[in-house]
Amino acid sequence: MKLFIDSADVKQIAYLNEYYPISGVTTNPSLIVRENRPYLELLKEIREAIGEEKELFVQVIGDKAEEMVEEAKFVRRQVSGELVIKVPVTEEGIKAIKLLTAENIPTLATTIYTSFQALVAAMAGAKYVAPYVNRIDNLTGGGVKVVSEISSLFSSYQLSTEIIAASFKNVQQVHDVCLAGAESVTVGPELIEKFIAFPATPQDVTVFKEEWQGQYGKDQANLIIK
Repeated sequence: MKLFIDSADVKQIAYLNEYYPISGVTTNPSLIVRENRPYLELLKEIREAIGEEKELFVQVIGDKAEEMVEEAKFVRRQVSGELVIKVPVTEEGIKAIKLLTAENIPTLATTIYTSFQALVAAMAGAKYVAPYVNRIDNLTGGGVKVVSEISSLFSSYQLSTEIIAASFKNVQQVHDVCLAGAESVTVGPELIEKFIAFPATPQDVTVFKEEWQGQYGKDQANLIIK
């Protein structure tokens, strides 16, 4: 299981990368624009925050496949480390995925709403596919079902492409796609911090500490004997 941060906020990324088992960061044009900064500078800071070995995803915006390929090569020249190119599943995007795969440039097929879109992208050579779970729910319902269908198709045809489920509004959706067969999820910072949040946990920790200090003294806050 891989957990990616869906954000371009460097401070949030650095914090989550320190505390959580993060595999990388996914960005998109909207997230980058929201930061209101030169995009290459921003991408390089994200790379610095997560290190060279974790995957950083950058989306192309060209209309034609050849434009997408040139964008991909440009960004890879400018940003070091493990870089994955996000490509939308349009006709031109599928062509771009084929071209990039032929040059051993890893891709993620994005803007996926159906299992068949994911299947075509995988057949074209995409390393990852990203079904938009909550957006599917808002349009037709069944975002988790689509993830399950993609998982079944990939298994049936022995495709190595991995699912990075995306677009969530709550932790339950994330939980459900994990059970449905998604190998990875990309999640906004506000939801990642809710993964381990449960009221009983800090309450139990407080009780344990109070009982410990009741036995060994209030100045004994840990196992280190002073």
